[in-house]
Amino acid sequence: MLPASYELPAALLITAGGVIACIAGYRLFRVVLAIYGFVLGAVIASSIVGPTNTLGMIGAALGGGLAGALTLVFAYFAGIALVGGGLGALLAHAAWTQFGSGDPPALLIVGAAVAGAVAAMFLQRYVIVVSTAFGGAWTIIVGLMAILGGRSGKSDVWILYPTMPSDSRWTLLAWVALGIAGTAIQLAVTARTKR
Repeated sequence: MLPASYELPAALLITAGGVIACIAGYRLFRVVLAIYGFVLGAVIASSIVGPTNTLGMIGAALGGGLAGALTLVFAYFAGIALVGGGLGALLAHAAWTQFGSGDPPALLIVGAAVAGAVAAMFLQRYVIVVSTAFGGAWTIIVGLMAILGGRSGKSDVWILYPTMPSDSRWTLLAWVALGIAGTAIQLAVTARTKR
């Protein structure tokens, strides 16, 4: 959670990070790992501190962010497996929200995460391209929804639950379109550099 005065700068940073991940994720994979590690570490550490303690929350976010970034950068293969597992869980959750009701079964999410992690290890290049493109696309959407005051129309507290920022099917369509575009751009650039 972030104090309300930091929401717009954080949303702008998240959107910029999403754009970088979406169109240049493979070439900048270690940077993308550092960005996502920083965000994840900052969210986890800052959620431990009460929202009324602004200085403590900022310090915890910076410390947790640095720890998360270093962890993912130094654990490159674990990072690939985590990205694949995260993408598998995200895809399973997104599919469940379209066809099922309520929360998806935990076994489905765990199974999708394991399958994504195994696939990421065997098909590293392609999984990195697809996962950074779609992960970046989702991050762009979450950041833009926060910039526009999305989610629930409230902007007093920013809770990180990026699996469904909107009930609109347009959100899903925009995510798929951005993800496909990012994948195509990355594959075209990496194919050109391999020759």
